[in-house]
Amino acid sequence: MLIDMNASIRRVSSKAKNHGLFANQAADLQRLSADGRIRRLQERRGIDFSSNDYLGLAGSPRLSRAIGEAIARGVPVGSGGSRLLRGNHAEHEALEAEAAAFFGTEAALYCSSGFSANSALLSTLPQAGDLIVHDELIHASAHEGLRLARCKAIAVPHNDVGAFEAAITNWRRSGGAGRPWIAVESLYSMDGAKAPLSDLATLSERHEAILLIDEAHATGVFGPDGRGLAAALDGLHNVVTLKTCGKALGCEGALVCGPRIVRDFLVNRGRGFIFSTAPSPLMASAVREALRILVDEPERRTRLEMLVTEAEGQLAPLGARRTASPILPLVIGAPAETMAVAEKLQSAGFDVRGVRPPTVPEGTSRLRISITLNIDAQDIAALAEALAEVVP
Repeated sequence: MLIDMNASIRRVSSKAKNHGLFANQAADLQRLSADGRIRRLQERRGIDFSSNDYLGLAGSPRLSRAIGEAIARGVPVGSGGSRLLRGNHAEHEALEAEAAAFFGTEAALYCSSGFSANSALLSTLPQAGDLIVHDELIHASAHEGLRLARCKAIAVPHNDVGAFEAAITNWRRSGGAGRPWIAVESLYSMDGAKAPLSDLATLSERHEAILLIDEAHATGVFGPDGRGLAAALDGLHNVVTLKTCGKALGCEGALVCGPRIVRDFLVNRGRGFIFSTAPSPLMASAVREALRILVDEPERRTRLEMLVTEAEGQLAPLGARRTASPILPLVIGAPAETMAVAEKLQSAGFDVRGVRPPTVPEGTSRLRISITLNIDAQDIAALAEALAEVVP
């Protein structure tokens, strides 16, 4: 075999040049490492205490069969383009019709991910002269949308309804004449806290505001038939909800649910939707089946609720926060110490992950313990025993 020595020399030279070209990035990574914040991809290992597969649907035989049946009837794996070109498929349309009926909204729009949908909502719907008031702990995807938004955005203290109202009132007094938008999560992903949705809905109505609710971690877990914590608000004229499909539904993508004009406007103005390749039609078939499972198998939510109660009873005495949700944070504080504890638990056979700033506020690095149907009561007891040995 002949070796092109000149090509090898060029590659080595290129690597040397790249070291200089990416010097700023290398320095940034070094700073992250020194602060205990460097991130690395790692494979799954141990018992699942970290995923968002709350109902254990990701490996559901029903979802597998649904995809197999879709393939048998000719549904393609890939979409082949954006939905405004040839990428729109009958499976996408069927899912959106079924989702709108399931969640009780006028329309639904299927997007490729919760991140893209969230960022598209906030960068597209609010207009120049409007005001976005958002919870300080809202998802990173929402912050991406805020970065691209055409109007002013104000962060307010977590779950503080009075602060939301004060922000809108002060804006009006200072001459704000546009539309106020309120952006929250119904269940916050890092602390498991529920938003005061009823009070926020009343506030929205009083100020003629539009309420955007990210239901990522509540869809499938809470509400009638798993329709989420915002189920009582879905269908209102001034409420838009985001139902993520990649967590409790065990699939991928996200559904924007609300008035039809919201769907139509995103299709025409939402750059993240317009210029993205459409989600796989097979995944749309899987999400349709996941919605049926929510109705057919309510025992999944019942079992999850029982496991959450068991976990709170065993883990709260060790420092985990009681949230009445599948998300049980255990705040340790320092990033390096948090990751060291997580590593010890992983070595003991428990897939518990540490979460550090900027994902969570400074000084609140934590173990994010997730309860799913991929575990049982014995697993929880074993984790509690391991935690007692490694938590400082």
